[in-house]
Amino acid sequence: MLVALAVALACSAAPRQALAATPMLPVHVVATTTDIKDLVQTIGGNQVAVESLAAPSQDPHTLELKPAQLLRLRGADLVVRIGLDHEPWLAKMRTDAPVVDLSRTVRLLQTDTPRLRAERQAHIHLFGNPHYWLDPENARPMALAISAALARLRPAEQAYFDTNQAAFLARLDAQLPVWKAALAPYAGTRVVVLHDSWTYFADRFGLSIVASAEPSPGIPPSPAELAALFARMRAAKVRLVIANPDSNGDLLRQLAAHGGAPAVTMVPSVGGDPAAGSYLSLIALNVARLAKALQ
Repeated sequence: MLVALAVALACSAAPRQALAATPMLPVHVVATTTDIKDLVQTIGGNQVAVESLAAPSQDPHTLELKPAQLLRLRGADLVVRIGLDHEPWLAKMRTDAPVVDLSRTVRLLQTDTPRLRAERQAHIHLFGNPHYWLDPENARPMALAISAALARLRPAEQAYFDTNQAAFLARLDAQLPVWKAALAPYAGTRVVVLHDSWTYFADRFGLSIVASAEPSPGIPPSPAELAALFARMRAAKVRLVIANPDSNGDLLRQLAAHGGAPAVTMVPSVGGDPAAGSYLSLIALNVARLAKALQ
């Protein structure tokens, strides 16, 4: 009788022991951009499974989600976004997960609402320029916010997240003086950008943006706007045009021929170039390209 009771108790305890030994599934994180994805992966490590809704070559302003992406968004444990008006489509999407808006953690530029250009056309970014991740100093509050959000979901792993965050910030702090030294000789250099992607990068490294050539992303200036831009570039002695990988090649050639400034192609998002496979390598690549172009 006692033997039978012991066997029964052992059998009933086995499923509970197996359940306790089963590892927890990773936190399912949906990021709106590859830049956020890389930061979440860096801090979350083996405790997260993270994906980006937008590919590095896609315009996140006009992204159309596929059915499979909608399902993953609805099933996410955490959503992390750029914020402002960078992902206007996200407001229409349903998710029960907490949403971390990283724009609330950083110093924003161009926050007048609405912003109007000289030609009185409203700019697409009505609540501030959303390309703040291209200022490497902003990676610090972004990393802190991501770490805190993950710790709220997995309190037992807070020390792990804190360790990964500290390691990332140590690498960032080691690189910042190197990047600043590389571009310090060119402080005050006047440049034209094809799109307002580079406002934060220019502000951090001391470049002066004279104008943005495209009135809206992918929309070339009119002939009258283009003539005025040529004249402005020559008067301001613009040295360089900063282009994105998908910039209009014909427009770049006209800016070089009539505005007197060659172009350098810089990469705005992680994964947009094989050499920009992580957040830190993204900044390093852009610093190196700019420094080479200005030599």
